[in-house]
Amino acid sequence: MDEQLDFLVRHGYSLLFAWVFLEQLGLPIPSVPLLLAAGALAGAGKMSLSLAVAIPSIAAVASDVAWFETGRRRGTRVLQWLCKISLEPDSCVRRTQDTFKRYGAKSLVIAKFIPGLNTVAPPLAGMGRIGWAQFLAYDGLGAIVWSGTAVLIGFAFSSQIERFAHHAAALGVGVFLLLAGAFGSYIGWKIVHRRRFLRKLRIARISPQELKSRMDGGEDVLVVDLRGAMEFEAEPHGIPGAVRLDTTDVSEAEPLFPRDREVVLYCSCPNEETSARMALFLKRRGVERIRPLAGGLVGWSEQGYPLEPMSPASVGSEGETQAEESA
Repeated sequence: MDEQLDFLVRHGYSLLFAWVFLEQLGLPIPSVPLLLAAGALAGAGKMSLSLAVAIPSIAAVASDVAWFETGRRRGTRVLQWLCKISLEPDSCVRRTQDTFKRYGAKSLVIAKFIPGLNTVAPPLAGMGRIGWAQFLAYDGLGAIVWSGTAVLIGFAFSSQIERFAHHAAALGVGVFLLLAGAFGSYIGWKIVHRRRFLRKLRIARISPQELKSRMDGGEDVLVVDLRGAMEFEAEPHGIPGAVRLDTTDVSEAEPLFPRDREVVLYCSCPNEETSARMALFLKRRGVERIRPLAGGLVGWSEQGYPLEPMSPASVGSEGETQAEESA
């Protein structure tokens, strides 16, 4: 047995717990290779198969519990923070919110198999006010399915994995450099992809201070709340006088925006991703006087500016008359 597998045998269970726990907290350290190695060691009689499945499952649930409680207490702020440290584009939040809204707590069972949904699902469950019993049941099942799948694959192919480990050990530093280079290339590609994404969202913003000044001065400004359903349920307050628009199809929203008055869009996503996309689309369609609010609703509230309760009705449905009155 090579040195790497010997190290895993000596420190296997504690290493499994710590590695999976940190990955589920959001660190970019993939756990699947380690789970495959644990399964291979179980197949070789070096580790307990049941513990190789149970310990990473417990670690994953422990991490998810921390995110779940953070989501309950901090709401959309934790999602903003997750996207700021993530290498994925900021749209991951809206996409995973849509997935979670569609399947509810059941999405926790498959969340760990879906990039982006993995870390975001537990705080989303907390934002959605899912009960502790339901969360632990679905999240625990998902953790067991995820870790069990990887460990059992390693168990089934233990002899092949062991041979590969011996060949890799024989190659020595070359394999390490190859793996490090591949991982570095992946990180580099993600960073470039993110920068390109942010360049697409370049559009002039309006600051919370300027918007407040215009509203106080009695200017005719249409303020539109673009937060998704889950964000709105977590914080059902908005900028005074704002009209809510919850739609994933921006082409449907185009006729609702006036051409003859100032329009300000806001959301709760990092880099104002939703409102910037909507503004860019509408500018191309002839709505010239439109800008996203810098910092979104969080930027507004951080200035100490007032918020007011909002109706859950949205433009295009029950809120269409409200939009017409505002327009």
